[in-house]
Amino acid sequence: MTHWYYADAQGQRQGPFTAGELGGHVRQARLDAQSLVWREGLEDWQPLSTLASELDLLVGTMDPPAPGADAAADLPLPAADAPYAPPAAQIASEQHYVGDGDVVLAGFWRRLAALFIDSMVVGFAYYLVLIVCVVVLGVGGSLLMRGGNNTEGMAAMFGMMALVYLLYPVISAAYYVGFESSAKQATLGKMAVGIKVTDIDGRRLTLGRALLRWLAVMLNYLTLYIGYLIAAFTERKQGLHDMAVGTLVVDRWAYTAHPDWQQRGLGTATKVILAIAGVIYGLIFIAMMAAILIPLATQS
Repeated sequence: MTHWYYADAQGQRQGPFTAGELGGHVRQARLDAQSLVWREGLEDWQPLSTLASELDLLVGTMDPPAPGADAAADLPLPAADAPYAPPAAQIASEQHYVGDGDVVLAGFWRRLAALFIDSMVVGFAYYLVLIVCVVVLGVGGSLLMRGGNNTEGMAAMFGMMALVYLLYPVISAAYYVGFESSAKQATLGKMAVGIKVTDIDGRRLTLGRALLRWLAVMLNYLTLYIGYLIAAFTERKQGLHDMAVGTLVVDRWAYTAHPDWQQRGLGTATKVILAIAGVIYGLIFIAMMAAILIPLATQS
Protein backbone atom coordinates (compact mmCIF):
# COMPACT_ATOMS: atom_id res chain seq x y z
CA MET A 1 0.00 0.00 0.00
CA THR A 2 1.29 3.45 -0.95
CA HIS A 3 1.55 5.92 1.93
CA TRP A 4 0.97 9.60 1.24
CA TYR A 5 2.00 12.66 3.25
CA TYR A 6 1.20 16.36 2.99
CA ALA A 7 2.69 19.57 4.43
CA ASP A 8 0.20 21.60 6.45
CA ALA A 9 -0.02 25.39 6.75
CA GLN A 10 2.76 25.39 9.35
CA GLY A 11 5.07 23.41 7.07
CA GLN A 12 4.75 20.28 9.19
CA ARG A 13 4.45 16.86 7.62
CA GLN A 14 1.17 15.02 8.22
CA GLY A 15 0.63 11.34 7.52
CA PRO A 16 0.88 8.60 6.56
CA PHE A 17 -2.46 8.40 4.71
CA THR A 18 -3.88 6.10 2.10
CA ALA A 19 -4.94 7.60 -1.22
CA GLY A 20 -8.55 7.38 -0.08
CA GLU A 21 -7.80 9.21 3.17
CA LEU A 22 -5.93 11.91 1.28
CA GLY A 23 -8.97 12.30 -0.95
CA GLY A 24 -11.09 12.75 2.15
CA HIS A 25 -8.89 15.67 3.24
CA VAL A 26 -9.37 17.25 -0.18
CA ARG A 27 -13.14 16.91 0.03
CA GLN A 28 -13.08 18.51 3.48
CA ALA A 29 -11.08 21.45 2.04
CA ARG A 30 -8.02 20.71 4.17
CA LEU A 31 -5.98 20.50 0.96
CA ASP A 32 -6.14 22.41 -2.29
CA ALA A 33 -4.41 22.24 -5.65
CA GLN A 34 -1.22 23.87 -4.36
CA SER A 35 -0.90 21.79 -1.18
CA LEU A 36 2.40 19.94 -1.08
CA VAL A 37 2.24 16.14 -1.05
CA TRP A 38 4.79 13.34 -1.16
CA ARG A 39 4.97 9.56 -1.37
CA GLU A 40 7.82 7.10 -1.61
CA GLY A 41 9.32 7.25 -5.08
CA LEU A 42 9.01 11.02 -5.52
CA GLU A 43 12.24 12.98 -5.45
CA ASP A 44 10.65 15.96 -3.74
CA TRP A 45 7.38 17.45 -2.50
CA GLN A 46 4.92 18.15 -5.32
CA PRO A 47 1.78 20.32 -5.61
CA LEU A 48 -1.31 18.15 -5.32
CA SER A 49 -2.51 19.33 -8.74
CA THR A 50 0.39 17.51 -10.43
CA LEU A 51 -0.64 14.19 -8.88
CA ALA A 52 -4.42 14.55 -9.02
CA SER A 53 -4.76 12.08 -11.87
CA GLU A 54 -2.74 9.44 -10.00
CA LEU A 55 -4.98 9.93 -6.97
CA ASP A 56 -8.13 10.10 -9.12
CA LEU A 57 -9.01 13.47 -7.60
CA LEU A 58 -10.66 16.63 -8.82
CA VAL A 59 -8.74 19.33 -6.98
CA GLY A 60 -10.51 22.68 -7.11
CA THR A 61 -10.67 24.51 -10.40
CA MET A 62 -6.98 25.31 -10.71
CA ASP A 63 -5.26 23.89 -13.78
CA PRO A 64 -2.06 21.93 -13.24
CA PRO A 65 1.21 23.71 -14.06
CA ALA A 66 2.19 23.93 -17.69
CA PRO A 67 4.60 21.27 -18.96
CA GLY A 68 8.20 22.18 -18.28
CA ALA A 69 7.34 24.77 -15.66
CA ASP A 70 8.82 24.55 -12.20
CA ALA A 71 5.66 23.58 -10.38
CA ALA A 72 7.06 24.19 -6.93
CA ALA A 73 9.07 27.33 -7.63
CA ASP A 74 6.76 29.68 -5.77
CA LEU A 75 5.65 27.24 -3.07
CA PRO A 76 7.00 27.09 0.50
CA LEU A 77 8.74 23.76 0.09
CA PRO A 78 10.19 22.24 3.27
CA ALA A 79 13.84 22.98 3.83
CA ALA A 80 16.27 20.37 2.59
CA ASP A 81 17.47 19.66 6.12
CA ALA A 82 13.99 19.53 7.65
CA PRO A 83 13.25 16.25 9.45
CA TYR A 84 10.33 15.56 7.13
CA ALA A 85 12.12 16.37 3.88
CA PRO A 86 11.95 13.42 1.45
CA PRO A 87 13.22 11.02 0.53
CA ALA A 88 15.62 9.74 3.19
CA ALA A 89 15.52 12.10 6.16
CA GLN A 90 14.23 11.11 9.57
CA ILE A 91 10.46 10.96 10.04
CA ALA A 92 9.17 13.74 12.27
CA SER A 93 6.08 13.75 14.44
CA GLU A 94 2.92 14.26 12.45
CA GLN A 95 1.54 16.22 15.37
CA HIS A 96 3.34 19.53 15.60
CA TYR A 97 2.64 21.18 18.98
CA VAL A 98 0.07 23.97 19.04
CA GLY A 99 -0.66 25.35 22.49
CA ASP A 100 -4.21 26.62 22.03
CA GLY A 101 -7.39 25.05 20.69
CA ASP A 102 -9.93 22.57 21.95
CA VAL A 103 -8.57 19.56 23.84
CA VAL A 104 -10.38 16.23 24.09
CA LEU A 105 -9.25 14.36 27.20
CA ALA A 106 -8.95 10.58 26.97
CA GLY A 107 -11.68 9.02 29.08
CA PHE A 108 -11.46 5.97 31.30
CA TRP A 109 -12.63 3.44 28.69
CA ARG A 110 -10.18 4.51 25.98
CA ARG A 111 -7.39 4.34 28.54
CA LEU A 112 -8.55 0.92 29.72
CA ALA A 113 -8.54 -0.42 26.16
CA ALA A 114 -5.01 0.94 25.67
CA LEU A 115 -3.88 -0.63 28.96
CA PHE A 116 -5.23 -4.01 27.84
CA ILE A 117 -3.19 -3.91 24.63
CA ASP A 118 -0.07 -2.68 26.43
CA SER A 119 -0.35 -5.38 29.10
CA MET A 120 -0.56 -8.03 26.37
CA VAL A 121 2.49 -6.61 24.58
CA VAL A 122 4.64 -6.33 27.71
CA GLY A 123 3.51 -9.74 28.96
CA PHE A 124 4.32 -11.41 25.64
CA ALA A 125 7.77 -9.77 25.50
CA TYR A 126 8.44 -10.76 29.12
CA TYR A 127 7.61 -14.43 28.69
CA LEU A 128 9.43 -14.65 25.39
CA VAL A 129 12.67 -13.26 26.85
CA LEU A 130 12.20 -15.15 30.12
CA ILE A 131 11.81 -18.52 28.42
CA VAL A 132 14.97 -18.00 26.36
CA CYS A 133 16.99 -16.83 29.38
CA VAL A 134 15.71 -19.60 31.67
CA VAL A 135 16.56 -22.26 29.10
CA VAL A 136 20.06 -20.86 28.58
CA LEU A 137 20.82 -20.34 32.27
CA GLY A 138 19.09 -23.53 33.38
CA VAL A 139 20.89 -25.76 30.90
CA GLY A 140 24.17 -23.94 31.49
CA GLY A 141 23.84 -24.18 35.27
CA SER A 142 22.99 -27.88 35.14
CA LEU A 143 25.98 -28.63 32.92
CA LEU A 144 28.29 -26.67 35.20
CA MET A 145 27.06 -28.48 38.30
CA ARG A 146 27.41 -31.86 36.60
CA GLY A 147 30.93 -30.92 35.65
CA GLY A 148 31.81 -30.19 39.25
CA ASN A 149 31.62 -26.37 38.98
CA ASN A 150 29.10 -26.04 41.79
CA THR A 151 29.83 -22.37 42.49
CA GLU A 152 29.33 -21.26 38.91
CA GLY A 153 26.34 -23.55 38.55
CA MET A 154 24.66 -22.07 41.62
CA ALA A 155 25.42 -18.56 40.33
CA ALA A 156 23.62 -19.40 37.11
CA MET A 157 20.64 -20.71 39.07
CA PHE A 158 20.48 -17.56 41.21
CA GLY A 159 20.74 -15.49 38.04
CA MET A 160 17.75 -17.38 36.65
CA MET A 161 15.74 -16.62 39.82
CA ALA A 162 16.70 -12.94 39.65
CA LEU A 163 15.47 -12.80 36.07
CA VAL A 164 12.02 -13.99 37.13
CA TYR A 165 11.64 -10.99 39.45
CA LEU A 166 13.60 -8.27 37.64
CA LEU A 167 12.96 -8.89 33.97
CA TYR A 168 9.33 -7.75 33.93
CA PRO A 169 9.92 -4.26 35.42
CA VAL A 170 12.90 -3.73 33.13
CA ILE A 171 10.89 -4.60 30.01
CA SER A 172 7.87 -2.62 31.25
CA ALA A 173 9.97 0.48 31.96
CA ALA A 174 11.73 0.32 28.60
CA TYR A 175 8.39 -0.06 26.81
CA TYR A 176 6.39 2.67 28.53
CA VAL A 177 9.20 5.19 28.98
CA GLY A 178 10.56 4.71 25.48
CA PHE A 179 7.23 5.00 23.68
CA GLU A 180 5.68 7.77 25.79
CA SER A 181 8.75 10.01 25.43
CA SER A 182 9.00 9.31 21.69
CA ALA A 183 7.69 11.50 18.89
CA LYS A 184 4.45 9.50 18.93
CA GLN A 185 3.98 10.21 22.67
CA ALA A 186 2.10 6.93 22.96
CA THR A 187 2.52 3.23 23.55
CA LEU A 188 1.21 0.75 21.00
CA GLY A 189 -2.04 0.45 22.92
CA LYS A 190 -2.53 4.21 23.02
CA MET A 191 -1.76 4.47 19.32
CA ALA A 192 -4.41 1.81 18.63
CA VAL A 193 -7.15 3.87 20.31
CA GLY A 194 -5.84 7.27 19.17
CA ILE A 195 -4.58 8.84 22.40
CA LYS A 196 -1.24 10.14 23.67
CA VAL A 197 0.50 11.31 26.85
CA THR A 198 1.56 14.93 27.40
CA ASP A 199 2.74 17.08 30.25
CA ILE A 200 0.26 19.42 31.93
CA ASP A 201 0.77 22.00 29.15
CA GLY A 202 0.26 19.50 26.33
CA ARG A 203 3.91 19.08 25.40
CA ARG A 204 5.87 15.91 24.75
CA LEU A 205 7.28 14.20 27.85
CA THR A 206 10.99 14.22 28.50
CA LEU A 207 12.65 10.88 29.15
CA GLY A 208 12.90 11.75 32.85
CA ARG A 209 9.22 12.73 33.15
CA ALA A 210 8.18 9.53 31.35
CA LEU A 211 10.29 7.49 33.80
CA LEU A 212 8.70 9.26 36.78
CA ARG A 213 5.26 8.53 35.34
CA TRP A 214 6.10 4.85 35.04
CA LEU A 215 7.37 4.75 38.62
CA ALA A 216 4.24 6.58 39.85
CA VAL A 217 2.07 3.76 38.47
CA MET A 218 3.07 1.89 41.63
CA LEU A 219 0.63 4.19 43.46
CA ASN A 220 -2.22 2.55 41.56
CA TYR A 221 -1.18 -0.89 42.77
CA LEU A 222 -0.76 0.31 46.36
CA THR A 223 -4.33 1.65 46.26
CA LEU A 224 -5.67 -1.65 44.87
CA TYR A 225 -6.15 -0.15 41.38
CA ILE A 226 -8.27 2.72 42.69
CA GLY A 227 -5.60 5.04 41.28
CA TYR A 228 -6.55 3.87 37.79
CA LEU A 229 -10.27 4.06 38.49
CA ILE A 230 -10.27 7.71 39.57
CA ALA A 231 -9.44 8.70 35.99
CA ALA A 232 -13.16 8.22 35.33
CA PHE A 233 -14.06 10.91 37.88
CA THR A 234 -11.33 13.57 37.99
CA GLU A 235 -11.86 16.82 36.12
CA ARG A 236 -8.98 16.31 33.70
CA LYS A 237 -9.38 12.51 33.47
CA GLN A 238 -6.13 11.98 35.37
CA GLY A 239 -5.20 8.80 37.18
CA LEU A 240 -3.33 8.97 40.47
CA HIS A 241 0.00 8.59 38.67
CA ASP A 242 -0.90 11.44 36.29
CA MET A 243 -1.67 13.78 39.17
CA ALA A 244 1.54 12.80 40.95
CA VAL A 245 3.82 13.79 38.06
CA GLY A 246 1.68 16.32 36.18
CA THR A 247 0.71 14.48 32.99
CA LEU A 248 -2.40 14.25 30.82
CA VAL A 249 -3.75 11.63 28.45
CA VAL A 250 -5.48 13.28 25.49
CA ASP A 251 -6.65 12.56 21.96
CA ARG A 252 -3.78 12.15 19.48
CA TRP A 253 -4.84 15.35 17.65
CA ALA A 254 -5.02 17.50 20.77
CA TYR A 255 -2.44 20.31 20.93
CA THR A 256 -1.89 20.13 17.16
CA ALA A 257 -2.87 22.25 14.19
CA HIS A 258 -5.91 20.00 13.67
CA PRO A 259 -7.90 19.89 16.93
CA ASP A 260 -11.05 19.38 14.83
CA TRP A 261 -9.80 15.88 13.97
CA GLN A 262 -10.14 14.76 17.58
CA GLN A 263 -12.45 11.87 18.39
CA ARG A 264 -14.91 12.52 21.20
CA GLY A 265 -16.53 9.11 21.40
CA LEU A 266 -15.03 5.71 22.08
CA GLY A 267 -14.43 4.88 18.43
CA THR A 268 -14.57 1.52 16.70
CA ALA A 269 -11.06 0.42 17.73
CA THR A 270 -11.77 1.04 21.42
CA LYS A 271 -15.09 -0.82 21.28
CA VAL A 272 -13.52 -3.83 19.55
CA ILE A 273 -10.62 -3.98 22.02
CA LEU A 274 -12.94 -3.71 25.02
CA ALA A 275 -15.17 -6.45 23.60
CA ILE A 276 -12.18 -8.77 23.09
CA ALA A 277 -10.92 -8.00 26.60
CA GLY A 278 -14.38 -8.70 28.02
CA VAL A 279 -14.54 -12.08 26.30
CA ILE A 280 -11.02 -13.06 27.42
CA TYR A 281 -11.49 -12.07 31.04
CA GLY A 282 -14.99 -13.55 31.05
CA LEU A 283 -13.59 -16.90 29.96
CA ILE A 284 -10.84 -16.67 32.58
CA PHE A 285 -13.45 -15.98 35.28
CA ILE A 286 -15.59 -18.91 34.14
CA ALA A 287 -12.55 -21.21 34.13
CA MET A 288 -11.59 -20.11 37.66
CA MET A 289 -15.11 -20.63 38.97
CA ALA A 290 -15.26 -24.04 37.30
CA ALA A 291 -11.94 -25.00 38.88
CA ILE A 292 -13.38 -24.13 42.31
CA LEU A 293 -16.95 -25.42 41.98
CA ILE A 294 -16.43 -28.68 40.05
CA PRO A 295 -14.24 -30.30 42.77
CA LEU A 296 -16.73 -29.17 45.41
CA ALA A 297 -19.62 -30.66 43.44
CA THR A 298 -17.87 -33.99 42.96
CA GLN A 299 -17.10 -34.28 46.68
CA SER A 300 -20.74 -33.89 47.74
